Amino acid sequence: MVESNEIPGFSVLETLGHGARSTIFKVKDTKDNVFALKQVVKKGDADQRFVDQAILEHQVASQFKHPALRQSHKIIRRRQLIKLSEVLVLLEYVAGYTIEQRRPRNMMTLCMICKEVAAGLEVLHKKGFVHADIKPNNIMVTEEGQVKIIDLGQSCTKGTIKPRIQGTPDYIAPEQVRRRRITPQTDVFNLGATMYWLLTNQHAPTLIPKGTPGVSLKTDQHNERKARPPRAMNPDVPPALSSLVMSCIEHEPSARPETMYRVRERLDLAINQTDRDGSTAMINVAESDHQAV
Repeated sequence: MVESNEIPGFSVLETLGHGARSTIFKVKDTKDNVFALKQVVKKGDADQRFVDQAILEHQVASQFKHPALRQSHKIIRRRQLIKLSEVLVLLEYVAGYTIEQRRPRNMMTLCMICKEVAAGLEVLHKKGFVHADIKPNNIMVTEEGQVKIIDLGQSCTKGTIKPRIQGTPDYIAPEQVRRRRITPQTDVFNLGATMYWLLTNQHAPTLIPKGTPGVSLKTDQHNERKARPPRAMNPDVPPALSSLVMSCIEHEPSARPETMYRVRERLDLAINQTDRDGSTAMINVAESDHQAV
């Protein structure tokens, strides 16, 4: 394993975060270009999936130059005695914050952020891929206000049936839990669940909410629970936005908006309702929550 201050060809400026078998650094190359560098270390055979996710992230993200999609520039594979021991992924450095760290305080800001996310996902879908892990921690806003979708490590081609359950419990779509085909409607659910949390400070019901000790697909008890519409909890939520969120988190993929283009259209309706009311309608965020913008 390469030490954090000993990555050949790069100067490590700071550590940005840690994940399963991975660390992300802010680095500078010999030409003073700044990047994010993800270091994934394989300590045993069980870690191969983390290496595979890093490789996949590069393979997908390197195909795009859309402003809402974080780009991957290069992948470096390192070996010990011919065995792959480490992967380094050189990513676009994003100076900003996730919308989990800083939640949008008003409806207009939320709608504009989610519209940019939908635009980025639309590009991803047209190329034949699904992100499959949209959540507040994977959506960033830069210091200049640009929205960035990050972490494509769980992405896949449309129609993929994954060999195991992958996703984040509080935002995961039913078809991800049931290991059925992953489609653009999976991203629609994930984005809808993200909007639901941003608007209500509660998580939309999923089949395996965080903290559930196991997954029972016999009763689907969580699937039967219905979410309360965001507007029922906050009357300042525009009707079009509340309706969109509820459509996005329908459990049957066919009942959700068909495309991200349609999601953007409906977000435009919500923006128009907010603007027509002359309102900067606030989102109820508890004082103990992360800083909002």
